Amino acid sequence: MRGRTPSARGARRPSRWRARSQRLITAAKRRQQQAENRFPVITHVIERLVSVNVFDSATRLAAQVFLTAVPLLFVVASFAPEAVREQLIDSVRTTFGLTGPAAAQLRDLLGTTPEGENEDFRSAVGLVGGLMVLISATAVSRAAQRLCKRAWEIPRTEARIAVWRWVAWLAAWMVLLVVQGPVRQGFGVGLWLGIPLGLALQTAVWWWTQHLLLGGRLAPRALLPGAVLTAVVVTGLSFTARFYMPHALNRAVEAYGSTGPVFVLLSWLIVVCVGVTVSMATGAAIAQEPYLARRLGSPPARWAHPGAWRQPPP
Repeated sequence: MRGRTPSARGARRPSRWRARSQRLITAAKRRQQQAENRFPVITHVIERLVSVNVFDSATRLAAQVFLTAVPLLFVVASFAPEAVREQLIDSVRTTFGLTGPAAAQLRDLLGTTPEGENEDFRSAVGLVGGLMVLISATAVSRAAQRLCKRAWEIPRTEARIAVWRWVAWLAAWMVLLVVQGPVRQGFGVGLWLGIPLGLALQTAVWWWTQHLLLGGRLAPRALLPGAVLTAVVVTGLSFTARFYMPHALNRAVEAYGSTGPVFVLLSWLIVVCVGVTVSMATGAAIAQEPYLARRLGSPPARWAHPGAWRQPPP
């Protein structure tokens, strides 16, 4: 009995691999279809995340925070009363758990300078300069507004533009930066009270963010899933930062001087903004599922009703 030649055996191997690959692809598609039929919310969440373009939206938001909101923080700290400035420094230090060189540099940037230097800085910035910094910082508000609109699939033609909403959002976040230190410490009681208080505060802030930047376009209850998810993620990241940021910032200061923390801070901002983007988009997709949409007053998703945004909500 004549055996197969090596060339014949070699020709059969690709055909076997193609057949196996085809079977694996067919089985994967079948399981995907079964998962979509059993758990359609997973498919809708994934589609929403793709449409939001998570990394693009998060990177833009983080860049705007770093380039425009951080300078505004310096200006506010320089014009604020000493008690407010000290509370701001304490809140930032508590949030990140800063110690050593990083904490010293934070005080150098935001703290009280020798007599006359604050006055010189205020004179150099002036009213016009402060207004320009504020106007530039509204880029963060606009980026957050675009994120909210993408998460809820609101067309651009449905947007309500009101400049005062951008300024109000910035002002609220500045206030939050000042008070988050005492809240995180539970007003001196401890973390067992600070964690639930911080979670409740973050939920309220992110609910209000969507309500404000979307111009009250949605029913208030519809915004709760996204607000809760975002609050949980941001609170978790902020407590995680206390274990990572102090060491990373201190190493950066020792290795690269005052420019070192720039890269660490920007990387952390990107991570936080990715978490915010994913949470907000996921919350919007969940709130628009038919079961929850009827109970929360959410508009049906575009996949369920293409003209959902043509009529205002009741």
